[in-house]
Amino acid sequence: MTRKGHTAVTSSSNESGATYAAAGVDIEAGDRAVELMKQWVKKTNRPEVVGGLGGFAGLFDISALKRYERPLLASATDGVGTKVALAAAMDKHDTIGHDLVGMVVDDLVVCGAEPLFMTDYICVGKVHPERVAQIVKGIAEGCVLAGCALVGGETAEHPGLLGPDEYDVAGAGTGVVEADQLLGADRVRAGDVVIAMAASGLHSNGYSLVRHVLLNQAGWALDREVPEFGRTLGEELLEPTRIYSLDCLALTRATEIHAFSHVTGGGLAANLARVIPAGLHARLDRGTWTPMPVFQTVAEVGRMRTLEIEKTLNMGIGMVAVVPPESVDVVLSILEDRGVEAWLLGDIVDRTAEHHEGAALYGDYAK
Repeated sequence: MTRKGHTAVTSSSNESGATYAAAGVDIEAGDRAVELMKQWVKKTNRPEVVGGLGGFAGLFDISALKRYERPLLASATDGVGTKVALAAAMDKHDTIGHDLVGMVVDDLVVCGAEPLFMTDYICVGKVHPERVAQIVKGIAEGCVLAGCALVGGETAEHPGLLGPDEYDVAGAGTGVVEADQLLGADRVRAGDVVIAMAASGLHSNGYSLVRHVLLNQAGWALDREVPEFGRTLGEELLEPTRIYSLDCLALTRATEIHAFSHVTGGGLAANLARVIPAGLHARLDRGTWTPMPVFQTVAEVGRMRTLEIEKTLNMGIGMVAVVPPESVDVVLSILEDRGVEAWLLGDIVDRTAEHHEGAALYGDYAK
């Protein structure tokens, strides 16, 4: 299992008497961060993980894939966007890694793949060991919820590029799916039913818009108590991304699923359109749910048009399943048992009946 040290954009020279530390890179702090994070990384171990922390590469025994007839490896990479700026401003760093895992593994599961392992990349202006360990703690906890291993990563210290308290995170994940169980547009048919799964909040998309509206334009402070939220603005905005991978895998093992859509940047309609084949159209009914207060607040404070906010934020739906009618009851029952709020969102129809392709929302939000 790898957890490499940190690199920098500056260099040292013995001839000039310069040192790496004087250039802003603290190797000892990086080593301490690795020690602090070990306990969290260990919690993500799967039986297939080979070796311990500190190698140059993470090792994962894929002999278990022999049981597959034709295993397809799925790969995804992502970050959490400007949500990290809020974590830094609030000095709360133990949830942003959870967001990172959700953004990666839920892209993997869309095609039916089981997430196997992840690696992360944490870039900081200055290594604060306890802070880095908290970030990794969140990543590890997210991996546990996703059922995947954290096999390593990189902590890079970049003085001069980032301020001492600034950082960014990114990650990559790998999963596997049997070729004949691959989900996607090829399986979707007219008459299929679209089922929505509730989001935990904003997740990790659209924060540039949210920050612009609430922090810059309205001038709200992160410690502002917002009655509609039942907590402070900062607490609402840092709500971790819901991780759906194990829920989706439970559905694929219990009944027939044709497609999933992870609702991220671009909003509900645009992401669902990615799994709708040519000639078909998804009709989605706004009247089937009421978006959480945070979405209404952003819309009202920013005086945003419905279509504008819908193409940026998830509006309270983080994952969508497209299933044949006979699977609907099983899907809703399993999701209820797993504590995931879900409901009938719409259906798939022939394009000729609607005169356009993709996915579209109709009606008003339920009151």
